Amino acid sequence: MRASHTMNKAVLSRRDFLKLSGYGLMGMFLPNLSLTPPADMFDTLQGRVIDRVLWSHDEPDHKSKRRKLYWHDLTFRITNTAVSDDETAYNRVWYELEEGGYVYSGGVQPVRTILNEPQTISLKGALGEVSVPFTDAYAEADPTSNVVYRLYYETVHWILASQTLPGGSVWYILLDDKFEQQYFVRAEHIRLIPDLELTPLSTDIPNADKRIEVRLNDQLVLAYEKERLVFASRAATGGRMWNGSYSTPLGQYLTYHKRPTRHMARGDLASNGFDLPGVPWVIYIKENGVSFHGTYWHNDYGRPRSHGCINLSPQAAKWLFRWTLPTVPANKQFVYGYAGTKVDVVE
Repeated sequence: MRASHTMNKAVLSRRDFLKLSGYGLMGMFLPNLSLTPPADMFDTLQGRVIDRVLWSHDEPDHKSKRRKLYWHDLTFRITNTAVSDDETAYNRVWYELEEGGYVYSGGVQPVRTILNEPQTISLKGALGEVSVPFTDAYAEADPTSNVVYRLYYETVHWILASQTLPGGSVWYILLDDKFEQQYFVRAEHIRLIPDLELTPLSTDIPNADKRIEVRLNDQLVLAYEKERLVFASRAATGGRMWNGSYSTPLGQYLTYHKRPTRHMARGDLASNGFDLPGVPWVIYIKENGVSFHGTYWHNDYGRPRSHGCINLSPQAAKWLFRWTLPTVPANKQFVYGYAGTKVDVVE
């Protein structure tokens, strides 16, 4: 779908640039704001290692002395952030660790460990979000059964029902929307998302006055109400990989198809494929799957690295999900084919 207007690339004022810088830093520093973090944003803040391996350093600099090696999915306490002196780097943010040293933010997912009181799930189901660094999904409500997937913090899932075992533990039954199967997770690891948290934003602004601009050279996503900048976030768009180029296409589009969660999978995992359950806040702009969506498998925004989609932090993707049309009712798995919000993808 194409938008019908002619667009000139807007110029950012100094004030807008400062606002944009603030959004960019927030997107890299903070965990999911929807989980109501404490007044001190670093209180209980952890980091999960996203990369296969990750070194901490004496200083926020890749050239400084290495301190300790961390493996994939290990977690540690984050006590502060630092900005490297390398002004040429596209991402200069590092995390300071409680045990000493600094790690590069691009290889770390900011997480918290928040346990929830299990709830009874109604017949219409419920939308839930993983609120711990990760939780394993099992083939049965039994930790000795086969692990189907590992589900990560900020992933979003449809909960079909709850099941209480004789010992008193409660499990949620999750829907796999791609492979049409079900799997089970511990209920205390999933936060139910209240309807109020999904209410549309800026409903007093006509949809014709809303526009999203994706700047590929700058790796930025901007949202405007008329010509007023109301939102900005760093992004990671389509990149060049060893087996081909996956550039995000230039053009004018509409946000015609939206899902709060989607299991995205394609290709051979050994050959640049992917298998990603619970991708949050998906906003499609092309039939071939190009979309805005939250990302939990990297935290490295500011350079192209996707298979063509527009990767955002889960917080940023959720804001756009609520701000754009069509509106997805809280009890619906998706909305497709209605008039949407304009999107301009420019160089």
